Amino acid sequence: MSVALLDGERAIAEISSDDARVHSERLLPALDRLLDLAGTPLDAVGAFAISIGPGSFTGLRIGLATLKALAFDETRPVAAVPTLAALCAAAAGATGPVAALLDARRGELYAAAVAAAGDPEPTLLPDSVFTPEELAAALPREATLVIGEDAAPAAARLLALRPDLRPLAPGVGSASAARVGRLGRALLAAGRALPAAELVPRYVRRAEAEARRTGEPLEPGPGPTRVF
Repeated sequence: MSVALLDGERAIAEISSDDARVHSERLLPALDRLLDLAGTPLDAVGAFAISIGPGSFTGLRIGLATLKALAFDETRPVAAVPTLAALCAAAAGATGPVAALLDARRGELYAAAVAAAGDPEPTLLPDSVFTPEELAAALPREATLVIGEDAAPAAARLLALRPDLRPLAPGVGSASAARVGRLGRALLAAGRALPAAELVPRYVRRAEAEARRTGEPLEPGPGPTRVF
């Protein structure tokens, strides 16, 4: 869980936590603490950015519900930042394409690729769910840097299949709130603001419970873009 307050590109205050409690218990107190640290009232915040997914279904829903409550007046713009693009931003300063990986369970990966760290949306490879074998075939061939979060076993298989990939050192970065905020500013500057009421989580795959209920597969079929 990560929250931050930015003034331009500069993070005025940021709070990140790996506490085992669920986001619903931690998020609002963290936001209160953040604004206290910055000496800034909530009504002075001019815009919002949120990591929209993929990721934990429960975490995405809690974050999105909280944001919609904060932006309830609909007067302040909101940027929906792809989580994998924010993770790619942790490789700032690197040259060439960057691919981000997240654990999708079942031996699979959420993955996407950008042309350069700091791009606000995946352009080389859209967000999707891949096996290591599928991702090895899909990633660009030009010296791609790979950054992962909680994806070690599947990432190891990917790197064995594609020894040309350049792994970023473990623990270098994450999709932190400050990175989400900076990418959000780029999206807003490009006219990509959304009303809070229109935001939906970027799950990429169906929830397992929904798949069991409907009898449909977790993913709707082959193809590089499978977004819900």
